[in-house]
Amino acid sequence: MISTSGLSLGFGKRLLFEDVNVKFTPGNCYGLIGANGAGKSTFLKILSGEIDPTSGEVILTPGERIAVLKQDHFQFEDFQVLKTVIMGYSRLYDVMEEKDTLYAKPDFSEADGIKASELEGEFAEMNGWQAEAEAAELLMGLGIAKELHEKKMQELDGNEKVRVLLAQALFGNPNILLLDEPTNHLDLQSITWLENFLYNFESTVIVVSHDRHFLNKVCTHIADIDFGKVQLYVGNYDFWYESSQLALKMMKDANKKKEDKIADLQKFIQRFSSNASKAKQATSRKKQLEKLTLEDIKPSSRKYPYVAFSPDREVGNNLLSVENLTVTSDGEKVLDSISFTVNKGDKIALVGPNGSAKTALFKTLMGELAPDDGEFSWGVTTSQAYFPKDNSYFFETKLNLVDWLRQFSRDPDESFVRGFLGRMLFSGDETQKPASVLSGGEKVRCMLSKMMLSGANVLLLDEPTNHLDLESITALNNALTSFEGTVLFVSQDHQFVQTVANRIFEITPKGLLDRQMSYDEYLENGNVQELLQTMYS
Repeated sequence: MISTSGLSLGFGKRLLFEDVNVKFTPGNCYGLIGANGAGKSTFLKILSGEIDPTSGEVILTPGERIAVLKQDHFQFEDFQVLKTVIMGYSRLYDVMEEKDTLYAKPDFSEADGIKASELEGEFAEMNGWQAEAEAAELLMGLGIAKELHEKKMQELDGNEKVRVLLAQALFGNPNILLLDEPTNHLDLQSITWLENFLYNFESTVIVVSHDRHFLNKVCTHIADIDFGKVQLYVGNYDFWYESSQLALKMMKDANKKKEDKIADLQKFIQRFSSNASKAKQATSRKKQLEKLTLEDIKPSSRKYPYVAFSPDREVGNNLLSVENLTVTSDGEKVLDSISFTVNKGDKIALVGPNGSAKTALFKTLMGELAPDDGEFSWGVTTSQAYFPKDNSYFFETKLNLVDWLRQFSRDPDESFVRGFLGRMLFSGDETQKPASVLSGGEKVRCMLSKMMLSGANVLLLDEPTNHLDLESITALNNALTSFEGTVLFVSQDHQFVQTVANRIFEITPKGLLDRQMSYDEYLENGNVQELLQTMYS
């Protein structure tokens, strides 16, 4: 078990955490959430001992071991992949190295023999004889092929290094597992494997992730960082979000009887307690949820940007037609004679292993890239707004934020533009800073503002959830779900795709496969195995 007592941390005049008292118990997975800058990664570093608190302490049950997903992808460049994984259990690795050094001595003495015997006993107690086999199993589960296990880390690409470091964190059955964005750079198969691993992991897990589907799958609790405190809530991310919205509604509903509020809460709990993906978790969670009272759920103080797309006109039936389109990007043929028709009301998710192909399709449809062959035509009633994967060139300017957005507004009045920025969580002096210095998430919110002001009835979005926090992802997700126009988009966020898309375009080296179904149906019934085989070939 790991807990904190009176924990505080300050940087200069800014107090990030104040008197935090929280306990994380075995058998539970805690999703650590909070607004950008709330201190999620910092809190994990305090728990792991990498950062010392200003006051208070972290209390760890004696003899228990913490494992951390390392963020430095170049720390182990000179080490063999298999050894890098075993290094996750530092004492076991040290014993292995010390044994090898002893046995390699040309003048092996009686004292060396006694020491070697002690090390062999400790090695056996730590299940050392199975270490390489277990490390290899973890690597294979995360998509690292056997032929890579003997190579040095410097020979792997960036995505492969991330997977090895994740295997390192998982190795040796640690008592407490700290994971900061573990699904980054993982494909569908590896994420599913990790979800299953964490289902069966019996110790304590604390995870930071912007992947809501992942948090919903693995979390038994949510640890919410707000106002310098950490508050624990039973349930997964969706339960936390919807219960906070329910609490806000109840708070505003001042005239409603307490009995009615209790009835609403009970219905809400009943719906969530029976909606879990694993029987073991469902039973445990149901018992905990049934104990909740009105006082246990609290409205969140988290701010959500206002995202809403309102088309200026309704689109006609003739929307988009693509015939035998062939496109080359950076010298590679990424689209080969693809054809499709987009219909009114379609919300199409583009999936497939080649991100360049999806980006090239968007650029071609928006006139930024000329096709090698084939043609496409937009309906006369359509108007398009485009969110490019790389938006950096939009912000190569000296304009402040108000003047930047004013370029795209039909109402140039400063009060209107400031009001619009305020709804997107830019207020006060923030509106006067140069657009060129915005963070990745701030740039995304600006690009979404530009799209909202366009009044377009067709939206094309290439990885819009990159760089966004959970609140902004949720706001964008809700906006696209309720949007009455047509959407074509790319996203690695499972829940985002599942809740928005009603049609799937799978772009493969053999062409385009059209699936008239939801994302989950596509994963269950679509051509997923072929896709995964392509990804690993």
